[in-house]
Amino acid sequence: MIDIIGMIFVGVGVAFDVLGCLGLVRLPDVYNRLQAATKCVTLGTCSILFGTFLISGGFTSTGFKALLAIVFIVLTSPVSAHAVSRGAHRAGLKLWDKSVIDSYAEDKEGEK
Repeated sequence: MIDIIGMIFVGVGVAFDVLGCLGLVRLPDVYNRLQAATKCVTLGTCSILFGTFLISGGFTSTGFKALLAIVFIVLTSPVSAHAVSRGAHRAGLKLWDKSVIDSYAEDKEGEK
């Protein structure tokens, strides 16, 4: 039974990873693509790793490594996405024409 639940987590994770990759291709600018990569791929990869944890039998060496990888991804993915988006904005990459708000520009105005 636990193997079936693990396979469900793996399947959901693969679906989220595919949607994240589709977002990288389909979305209009760097900032939207970065959101797709960060949100979908983080959730998808963590789901795959949690399914691996369940399938491997819990707290075995493989399961423990999967849990450590989940913690690492959850901690580093938002930080790296923020750094990349801030660097892209400072480099002058424009937002999509239909973007509603530019929070980095507002922060930059406060620095002056």
